[in-house]
Amino acid sequence: MHPAFDAEPLLRGAALRVTRPRVAVLTAVHQHPHADTDSIIRAVRADLADVSTQAVYDVLRALTTAGLVRRIEPAGSAARYEARVGDNHHHVVCRSCGDIADVDCAVGYTPCLTASHDHGFSIDEAEVVYWGLCPDCSTARSS
Repeated sequence: MHPAFDAEPLLRGAALRVTRPRVAVLTAVHQHPHADTDSIIRAVRADLADVSTQAVYDVLRALTTAGLVRRIEPAGSAARYEARVGDNHHHVVCRSCGDIADVDCAVGYTPCLTASHDHGFSIDEAEVVYWGLCPDCSTARSS
């Protein structure tokens, strides 16, 4: 059971109209971190059976543009969505099952997160993806 989540204040704060599909999609992303679009569609349809696939894609695009959700695309993986935004965290991805977990930014000296040459860009985010095996897949491979 997930704790109660109120999407309406976030939508209003981002100057987005509060609609049933937007509330359902934002709630699904909050309740299912790193979910792909198909998983979000299934979660939304559990509450709004008649929502179209295109409506979910449109809402995800609007929420991403508004900064309420973040779209991540680990190499070789479908796009995933998460509600943890604005803190420039990173991810670890299991090479076997595709499970994804958040990794907080390194603190202290982090030369790999500082561009050696910014080419005139105003850099506001660094994306680091760690790859390996999750605990379940590691255990399965060693048995």
